[in-house]
Order: sequence, then structure tokens, then C-alpha cells
Amino acid sequence: ANGPGLIMQALGGTAIIFFALSGYVLTTKKDFSFMGGFLMVGLLVVVIAAIANIFFAVPAVSLAISSAIIFIMSGLILFDTSRIIHGGETNYIRATVSMYLNLYNLFTSLLHLLGVFNSDD
Repeated sequence: ANGPGLIMQALGGTAIIFFALSGYVLTTKKDFSFMGGFLMVGLLVVVIAAIANIFFAVPAVSLAISSAIIFIMSGLILFDTSRIIHGGETNYIRATVSMYLNLYNLFTSLLHLLGVFNSDD
């Protein structure tokens, strides 16, 4: 597939994931603040794995890291949206930056996976 097509697929996938998860939080009114500890540990593991993969350069680990980031960012979208709705986050600038980073990391990881699976190599 070509570059612009992959970017549009990643953008569409990111939008679908974001709106589906945010819609789920809005309709269920469930509090997802319990996920904070799991997500922080997951982020720490992914960062350590990414640093290790800089030195070892294993393609399968790179795919696993991108997949893990997609799941962790999806969880963080649930977590952050829930905190915004239920009043746990009162600093809206921090909430906006956090949501932006969730979306950016989700988009780039999805783009990486789509690029690998659609390559002709």
C-alpha cells in the first residue's frame, strides 16, 4: 500500500478507537480510575523493552512494543476520559495534553503496525 493510504488507515483506526472508547465511558458512567496502576506498570515495562530493543534491534520485539502501546494507550483513553467526566482531573490543560499524547502514541503505533504488515519486503 502507498504512504497516504496507510496514513489515512491509521488516522481512521485512531478515530474509531478514540470515539468508541470515549463513547463507552460516556454511556456506561463506569469509573475507570482503578486502571491507573496497571497502566503505569505497563508503560514502565514498554519503556524498558523499547530501550532494550534499541540495542538488540529485534523486529518481533518492535511489533510487540507497538501492539502493547496500542493497548496501553486505549486503556489510558478510558482512564483519562473517566477522570475528566467524574471530576478526578481538575487541571484541564494537563488533561488535554494527556489526551493528545494518548492519541499521538496510538496513531504512531498503529501506523507502525500497518506499515510493517502492508510492506512488500
